[in-house]
Amino acid sequence: MCRVEWKVLISEVIDLRSFSNLWYWIALAVTWSQASHWVIGIPFDMVLRARRFGGEAETELEQFTRLCVNRVLYIAQTAGLGLTAIGSAIYTTLALLGFYYAVEICQALFLIIFPLGLVALLTLRTARRIAQDGDSGESLRKRLSRHRMAIQGVGVVSIFVTVMWGMIQNINISVLPH
Repeated sequence: MCRVEWKVLISEVIDLRSFSNLWYWIALAVTWSQASHWVIGIPFDMVLRARRFGGEAETELEQFTRLCVNRVLYIAQTAGLGLTAIGSAIYTTLALLGFYYAVEICQALFLIIFPLGLVALLTLRTARRIAQDGDSGESLRKRLSRHRMAIQGVGVVSIFVTVMWGMIQNINISVLPH
């Protein structure tokens, strides 16, 4: 009777390394797709609909933007310091485990999560500017569009860095058993 070790079987059937796993790359693509679609919590199709149709669509965008901006600013005021401390601890832990101790899953998570922190800072800055300037109509749509372009720029750089790092990791890891 042949004895099967499940751990060996699973690791042979499913590649558990992050950068050579298709699911990691799908998760990366979905993450940045969602990040650029939801601008300050507002689905970007609302901005496009307001631009095309105006009127009621414009009013809905302005009201929904006011709700989302107030929500972002409230979270920043009440939990901003705590979120910054927790985020910094997570980034530091992932960076140390990933890049100093060479834990690949931590590298992979860091390369997804760290740029999202930059997106959070951009979101806070844009929310403050919308609240401060009282944007509405065309100026609101332009500000949200510029914010989306900034998120997409961070996403492009993040994906490029992740792809380069992932290729280096996959090239350096031997396929032959030791």
